[in-house]
Amino acid sequence: MATPSDTSEHNGQSRRPAESAFKQQRLPAWQPILTAGTVLPTFFVIGIAFIPVGIGLLYFSDEVKEHVIDYTHCMKENDNITCASFIKHTLEPCICRLEFNLTEDYKKDVFFYYGLGNYYQNHRRYVKSRDDNQLLGRLSLNPSTDCEPFAYAEEDGKVKPVAPCGAIANSLFNDTLEVKSADGQFSVPVLNTGIAWTSDREIKFRNPAGDLKIAFANFTKPSNWRKHVWELDPTNKENNGFQNEDLIVWMRTAALPSFRKLYRRVNHEMDGFRDGLVKGSYILVVNYSYPVIDFDGKKSFVISTTSLLGGKNPFLGVAYVVVGTMCLLLGIVLLVIHVKCSKSTTEMINVNPRTPYS
Repeated sequence: MATPSDTSEHNGQSRRPAESAFKQQRLPAWQPILTAGTVLPTFFVIGIAFIPVGIGLLYFSDEVKEHVIDYTHCMKENDNITCASFIKHTLEPCICRLEFNLTEDYKKDVFFYYGLGNYYQNHRRYVKSRDDNQLLGRLSLNPSTDCEPFAYAEEDGKVKPVAPCGAIANSLFNDTLEVKSADGQFSVPVLNTGIAWTSDREIKFRNPAGDLKIAFANFTKPSNWRKHVWELDPTNKENNGFQNEDLIVWMRTAALPSFRKLYRRVNHEMDGFRDGLVKGSYILVVNYSYPVIDFDGKKSFVISTTSLLGGKNPFLGVAYVVVGTMCLLLGIVLLVIHVKCSKSTTEMINVNPRTPYS
């Protein structure tokens, strides 16, 4: 009696793969034989290569000078209340001053950063809450649905589309940070341009044609903003609107919950700052507006230089040194085991059922 498989083959409907080297898995293959002669040199080469690279990375990281000031709970000027508590009950600005001391000269280029902690910019709904067409200057009275619930807002009794819309723009960092001398006679001159990625400024963010105030006449500002988008930097037309670099820097969302974003560059063309920032006493003046304590967040101000490899980050150097050291140690241990307990390669290959276990 014919089986179902015989019947299907007889009818020309066999599921058996075609009789070819590829479909029958008869292609030639190379299977490496791991021996001490191949494994041990690999461990030693990785160890010898990684450790110097790691030491070099640590050296460049250590060359970066950095001063961090946590101002999350700074006290309101001339008052016995923190600015974090003060802004919860009023829209008035809160000014706080923090004295700090630089113990060494910060030479070459000096940068100011603001840092945020426990702030999850990488949340899926937050990251997609934007309208890229709008940010390219293609204004529409119907923003992307990704911006909801920050697509429309009320202004003067009318509901208008928001520009820029979305949760990212609505949560724009708006603290004002200024560094002054201890005696208050001068402020450190800074630049608010050149802080965003060139690719972002030239490709991803564009202003609509014509006068910005007229172009955005039918739009309103995000609900958490105090200024309209055309008022972000009225003194510099090239740094205003969607091409404002503070906005561009903020819109590039961070991958980790603790992050820093470039805030300002020290203007080294000014007398007294051509070689960097000299050591001494300074005052950080903060116009405190950005709330973070409701979600246990942290805010900090960072003064930093850079190296050939960027900012201060010893992690990569430590990782290279650790991996290199582990490979060297494993190589030494395996070499000792190989010398004491190994058999020849010929013996290993010619193992058969009658080979003794000894």
